[in-house]
Amino acid sequence: MDFHRFVQHAREHAGSRSRAVGKKLAAGQQPTTMFITCADSRIVTAAITGAEPGSLFELRTAGNVIPPYTLTVPSSEMATIEFAVLQLGVSEIVVCGHSHCGAVGALHGGGIDHLPAMRGWLRPRAPREVSDPAMRSEGQAHVRAQLDVLLAYPFVAEKVAAGALRVHGWFYDIETGEVSACAEHAFLPL
Repeated sequence: MDFHRFVQHAREHAGSRSRAVGKKLAAGQQPTTMFITCADSRIVTAAITGAEPGSLFELRTAGNVIPPYTLTVPSSEMATIEFAVLQLGVSEIVVCGHSHCGAVGALHGGGIDHLPAMRGWLRPRAPREVSDPAMRSEGQAHVRAQLDVLLAYPFVAEKVAAGALRVHGWFYDIETGEVSACAEHAFLPL
């Protein structure tokens, strides 16, 4: 990344509308949706959602993994979800997986022996071998598994039961740009 080119571009496009948006954002954040997705550089959240600055509260983790809720070993991910739900009061959470996910591949036998932290992060997620053609369905199953973990967070379950929070699972196909949503028995195009 060329920082100087980035700054020059920002200055050239910093019109009065941009300054007004910046002032509004500087006054505080009021996102309506939390978007949990993979740290993969091919995932460009604003391009997928069309979201304006300030409307999404993002959490990016290796493989969009959500750790189980436990206060004995709190994590940054748990704290970020807690902040979004209890402090910011988001009304929607989207867990978005994607095709060609290295973490999902690693969960199913991909070579990560040289990455001890990644192995430790993924180890509790029960790896098993799958074929390449099955990786899309495994990626979608991974999204469902993360939804189950998220819905076990007590404050998430409470807000969902009260109708104050809705939780969604999405799957982004990197090759086609298509997004599908988790329905009861399948992922259906949005």
